[in-house]
Amino acid sequence: MTEDNKAQADIGLIGLAVMGQNLILNMNDHGFTVACFNRTVSKVDNFLNNEAKGTKIIGAYSVEELVQLLKKPRRIMLLVQAGTAVDNFIQTLIPLIEEGDIIIDGGNSMYKDSIRRAEELEKKGFLYIGTGVSGGEDGARYGPSLMPGGSEKAWEHIKPIFQKIAAQVDGQPCCDWVGPSGSGHFVKMVHNGIEYGDMQLICEVYHIMKDVLKLSNDAIADVFEEWNKGTLDSFLIQITAEILRYKENGRHVVDLIRDSAGQKGTGKWTCIAALEYGVPVTLIGESVFARCLSSLIDERTRASTHLKGPNVQDFDGDKKQFIEYLGQALYASKIISYAQGFMLMREAANQYSWKLNNGSIAFMWRGGCIIRSVFLGNIKTAYDKNESLENLLLDNFFTDAIHKCQQGWRKVVATASIYGVSIPCLSTALAFYDGYRSKRLPANLIQAHRDYFGAHTYEPLENPGTWIHTNWTGHSGNVTASTYQH
Repeated sequence: MTEDNKAQADIGLIGLAVMGQNLILNMNDHGFTVACFNRTVSKVDNFLNNEAKGTKIIGAYSVEELVQLLKKPRRIMLLVQAGTAVDNFIQTLIPLIEEGDIIIDGGNSMYKDSIRRAEELEKKGFLYIGTGVSGGEDGARYGPSLMPGGSEKAWEHIKPIFQKIAAQVDGQPCCDWVGPSGSGHFVKMVHNGIEYGDMQLICEVYHIMKDVLKLSNDAIADVFEEWNKGTLDSFLIQITAEILRYKENGRHVVDLIRDSAGQKGTGKWTCIAALEYGVPVTLIGESVFARCLSSLIDERTRASTHLKGPNVQDFDGDKKQFIEYLGQALYASKIISYAQGFMLMREAANQYSWKLNNGSIAFMWRGGCIIRSVFLGNIKTAYDKNESLENLLLDNFFTDAIHKCQQGWRKVVATASIYGVSIPCLSTALAFYDGYRSKRLPANLIQAHRDYFGAHTYEPLENPGTWIHTNWTGHSGNVTASTYQH
């Protein structure tokens, strides 16, 4: 059989871990013929004989065979561990594919790696797409959120597949073209950072209900279920209630889990990008540090016997009212988190000349992904009304929402402080809000400090744009250092 006669698959997928298998089954359900390969080839047979039994899915036992099975232009998707494994498979594929063929990286790759790979492959005549895939195992199987970016010529060839297998909301796919190389993985990275923040915020209100209000797991689950009927309606709120209710052998499983949270790196990457581009993404930063602090479990255990907190009595206020305040604090902080995330994407777009459609991104997150929520529809509406919206907080809907939540938000932060409960994300969200709405901040004193000890100069209020140095001590002279403005 000639190579052309063997070609029968619409797309090839390398990597048969859970996400890869489920995405292949999803594609098969939507009428696409998929060829699959895994470096440990026994997994191919295991997959074909079990999960893929009775489907049109084709197994390949080498990369060469996979390539031969694909219709042209070949579409090859990698769902392997980010980093070296992606580069190794790309190098293996290069001698086997032809000009115009498409390599798709569907893992959680670093966006700068995607930029590099796209440049290298395009020079050789190939097309490259780095796509975010969100939704976990269930999303991959029944409809993920997909965020593709890279070689735009490739979009017409993968669009029919991606938009059919993606989650659908109001009859529209949660998948659209994001932009040039790196943009798809950058948007997915920010998505994951926001996910870190959402999870930490939920944990903090859970912590307050458990340790301050002394509510049972079932009572806390009742609160989350009620919140899920309103403005906080989301996947993470829903599963929180389910987790809190879940029992084995009569015991709540959540109470049996060690309080040390892991991470895979995308939250950290978001923080690094925020620092690199000078964007105050404080809430995601605190959520990452909260996981780092949780991992110091043995050290925290020792510290708990030495370091005292406040001596306070049991909560004697109106619990029902305070739970309402908690919902307001969670909602307001969530708004801050997303506002910061979109600030970071805006700055990255400026750095790389990407033309990101923020409304489209919000819609892509509206279904299928971990942070899916009703709330994202409001974000899409805000950016649809004003594509050049400077900050989400300045949209009337979100301005009004923050104003309505503000009293409860402040009471929650103050109460947690009084009771000695750590709430890094709820409190940093409020701190950011108060800083962002301040016409004047005390940074003038920082600039004076810097000029005093380092002659770094400062901008005078009455003549911004000019930089001057003051001889604060009378003997430092007039020589100045670099201004180091940022």
